Amino acid sequence: MDSASALRQLNASWPQTIAAMHGSGRKAVLAITGGGSGAIAELLRVPGGSRLLLEALVPYDARALTEFLGFEPPQACSVETAVAMAQRSRERAAKFAPTGALLLGLGATAGLVTDRPRQGEHRCHIAVASTTGTEVSSIVLAKGRRDRAAEEDLVARAVVLCLARGCGVDVPSPEILLGDDERYTTGTAAGTSDPIDRLIGGSLDRVTVWPDGRLASSAPVPGVVLAGSFNPLHEGHLLLARVAEGIRQQPVAFEISVTNVDKPPLDSGEVRSRLAQFAGRARVELTRAPTFLEKSRLLPGVTFVVGADTAERLVAPRYYGGDDARMTEALQEMADRGSSFLVAVRADSAGRVRSLADVAVPPRFAQLFTSIPETRFRLDSSSSDIRARRRG
Repeated sequence: MDSASALRQLNASWPQTIAAMHGSGRKAVLAITGGGSGAIAELLRVPGGSRLLLEALVPYDARALTEFLGFEPPQACSVETAVAMAQRSRERAAKFAPTGALLLGLGATAGLVTDRPRQGEHRCHIAVASTTGTEVSSIVLAKGRRDRAAEEDLVARAVVLCLARGCGVDVPSPEILLGDDERYTTGTAAGTSDPIDRLIGGSLDRVTVWPDGRLASSAPVPGVVLAGSFNPLHEGHLLLARVAEGIRQQPVAFEISVTNVDKPPLDSGEVRSRLAQFAGRARVELTRAPTFLEKSRLLPGVTFVVGADTAERLVAPRYYGGDDARMTEALQEMADRGSSFLVAVRADSAGRVRSLADVAVPPRFAQLFTSIPETRFRLDSSSSDIRARRRG
């Protein structure tokens, strides 16, 4: 079948193709930066769209795209940005879809005809993320062949065809939409440019998240850090940070480790959910450092703000496999790296009030620990208490 015949057949079967996508059992979130957003209307024009489409977003402005991704992409119209959009879309699908659903995330970004001269190629990149990976297709259009509306229609149809393939529907390649002198390429994305995903994947050890949502992988080390799981963040955490700021006369950053000694690692969706609590409030350090020894290696010279119960664990040999020598080596390494600890009064699960005075700190390491007076702060609640009350 020649390309003209194939295109006529595609046009004739278009509603049936979209109906097959709706019935594929997939659940999808779409993010399209503008060009090709007509694909959303194409999908909803055929009854049954709610079986497939969970959400569709058009982060058109650069600030909207940055907020959607969680970081500012180096270039809006690129393979890397389309891939990051697709992967973020799939994460959002996981929030809305029932457990066990077959999830898809689609990201599309395009540079098409505008009301001002375009220096580069007219192009689009469409990525579809699934459980098996992320497939990305790129199209370069002939300049001057189509007006904006025609380019929009072509990209919208290409988006639908790429999504159809992700749904397991047998459709021709988007290349069928192009002229002989236009280019189409496809392949599997090599990886993600998102710093949070790279942290979770192990290619980064630390990512700084600023209050406005910007991400950095090499920000200056903060002076004071309050570490925790923050599941959820509560007023006790915020008050403790303010008290520590007053004592040290430095801003306090919060720290969350995506890995844990005795719990499963956090996935991307959970990390972003916890980060959302700090939006506009505070700097957060994301790390792969579950212990304070590892945190001190990533964040040298930091004063860590802890409760008395955590201070007890830091100096208890049982947390080092019962080995006094390992405990001493760990404390000495932290001291050598300039670490120190501000210790807050804490009521334990039995209702006993614990302070630094109750902690058996070895005399040679006494200078590492400073007490926060009970008159300035005392913590009687925990995130686990709050979660239990919410469940109840």
